Amino acid sequence: MNPKLTRRRFIKGVIASGVAVSSTSLWYSARGQSRPPGAVERMIRINVNGQTRTVDVAPNETLASTLRYKLSLTGTKLGCNRGECGACTVLIDDVPNYACSILTHSVKDQRIETVEGLESPNGDLHPVQQAFIEELSPQCGYCTPGQIMSAVGLLRANPNPTRDDVRHGLSGNICRCGAYESYIRGVLRAAEIG
Repeated sequence: MNPKLTRRRFIKGVIASGVAVSSTSLWYSARGQSRPPGAVERMIRINVNGQTRTVDVAPNETLASTLRYKLSLTGTKLGCNRGECGACTVLIDDVPNYACSILTHSVKDQRIETVEGLESPNGDLHPVQQAFIEELSPQCGYCTPGQIMSAVGLLRANPNPTRDDVRHGLSGNICRCGAYESYIRGVLRAAEIG
């Protein structure tokens, strides 16, 4: 044990560092600045499923974490948490994206859509959701929200896809149960339903 480091000195150091941090924020406040230059805003507004929501977001917080833990939109699943499995797929301005690989701060001015936002106001399922049910696509269901969002994004960009288009559109989503063929059939059925 270092004889120069005592409990008293440690506590004094903690207090001194707290005072230094507090005085720095007071200095910025006195100058009329809400935060230091280059600091990231914490309270931000994001558009999720057509609603503008205000949320406290850490600078390094992913969209998947914000959706699940701050906004309680748990349809966005966390699988690999590194952009490989597709379970966290959401639409950002109608384009499928892995929410685990995007910082929430980077999507402040964009439209985010999760699987919860697909249901119509009268409670009807989206055609992709209905087609997946009819084709018995989900097995364990863990990848299903990501598969649905990828399919919706594909059909918005290409309303009449070929089987190869669908295979390519869903290629970023891993199904641990191996129900790929059922998902492909579901997307093709949804394209027919329109």
